Amino acid sequence: MKCPFCGYAESKVVDSRPTDENEKIRRRRECLKCNCRFTTYEVIETVPIMVVKKDKSREAFDRDKLTRGILRSCEKRPVAIEEIVKMVDNIEAELSNSLQREVTSYRIGELVMKYLKPIDEVAYVRFASVYRQFGDISAFMDELKTMIKDK
Repeated sequence: MKCPFCGYAESKVVDSRPTDENEKIRRRRECLKCNCRFTTYEVIETVPIMVVKKDKSREAFDRDKLTRGILRSCEKRPVAIEEIVKMVDNIEAELSNSLQREVTSYRIGELVMKYLKPIDEVAYVRFASVYRQFGDISAFMDELKTMIKDK
């Protein structure tokens, strides 16, 4: 690490601790030439997850976009925001742990439905109706019949 005072490339770590968010490590360093102390922050470099959409275009995974979609399906439903945040955390963790850097929008939709169904069935049906693009009432009824049969 290059000293910001004298430019010397060698330093030693004097103190190391995680930040409040536990996403960075704060390090106090001391230059081996001028003995000045300075602070550095170390972060984990992550490779973004790319979402392959239906039209084969790609975009970076957007946690906020996923949250907004789930919030829309849960509108006026007794679903706590904490449950939605936890659901998004679980989906994001599952995607990250899969070690695949590209994931289809289909896979994300299936994960949302997997986590949403046990929380609120009405929100699940709302999400499914948009996600699966029900063309008519019979497709909607088929989904409802499947839910009733699974119970």
